[in-house]
Amino acid sequence: MSDTLILNLVQQLADKLLAKKLIISTAESCTGGWISQSLTALAGSSAWFDSGFVTYSNEAKQRLLNVPSALFSIDGPGAVSEAVVLAMSAGAIQGSRANIAVAVSGIAGPDGGLEEKPVGTVWIAWQWEDKGLARCFHFSGDRESVRRATVLAALEGCLLLID
Repeated sequence: MSDTLILNLVQQLADKLLAKKLIISTAESCTGGWISQSLTALAGSSAWFDSGFVTYSNEAKQRLLNVPSALFSIDGPGAVSEAVVLAMSAGAIQGSRANIAVAVSGIAGPDGGLEEKPVGTVWIAWQWEDKGLARCFHFSGDRESVRRATVLAALEGCLLLID
């Protein structure tokens, strides 16, 4: 997965994390660990990267990240929602030694989209200790394009968070 843009963002993020003595963790669904892989592709990442949680199923989100089960109920917002990614990012911090986390959940396609949540809908949350924020994105393209765009947006958001 050689991608110069991603590698450049990771290097910038690593420099900022080291300068501020921060440690990051990830909680990923639709990217399947791509963010963690990108971060750990940089030599020396153990100085600022703690762990990555790949929680593809709703059950794993609940078990590993303490995402409340009510969020997945018929009346809940569902896995691809602000509430879920905020809970995922909080769970990633609670379950690691990190003080910053990024969490993603989305519909990468080609199937699984609904009218209100079409393919390409991705929620990303960034959290620094107890302060979290989330944003919904609508990416276009095939599964690989949606996942790559999610990784880029997640990394860019991390940089903005710690600036």
